[in-house]
Formats: sequence, C-alpha cells, structure tokens
Amino acid sequence: MRTTLTIDDDVAVQLERLRRERKQSLKATVNDALRRGLNEVRTRKTLRKPFRTKSYDMGPFLVNIDNIAEAIAHAEGEDFK
Repeated sequence: MRTTLTIDDDVAVQLERLRRERKQSLKATVNDALRRGLNEVRTRKTLRKPFRTKSYDMGPFLVNIDNIAEAIAHAEGEDFK
C-alpha cells in the first residue's frame, strides 16, 4: 500500500537515526516501528490497571453549601446572618 504521511520533525530525526544504525531503508524502518508500536498499543490496553481515586469520609459539612454566599462568608470568617 502506498500512502503519504506527514511525520513530525522529532519523529523524523529518531527514524533517521534508527535507519542509519540498522543500515536499512526508511520504508523498512517505518514499517518495523509501526508494527512494534501497534502491538504495544494493542497489548497495553488490556494490561493497564484502571485508575481509582480513593475516597475519604470527612464527616458532616460545617456549613450548608447550597447557599454559596453563606459558605464563602463562613470560610472567610465573616459574621453572616
């Protein structure tokens, strides 16, 4: 398959370095990198543990937060009401 890709400069530099190290064509280097990257993307999804946020009981609210003006006044230490 033939297609045109726009490769970012930093990726192009890495590809060129790898191509020189391996003494292979750019086509072979890009295909190898894509194969490895695609395999990693496929397998990583199943291996990654879901992120969980721990919750903590902080007790009852000190002030009713339904009234934001009252909550701000209480937080700022103003004598409200």
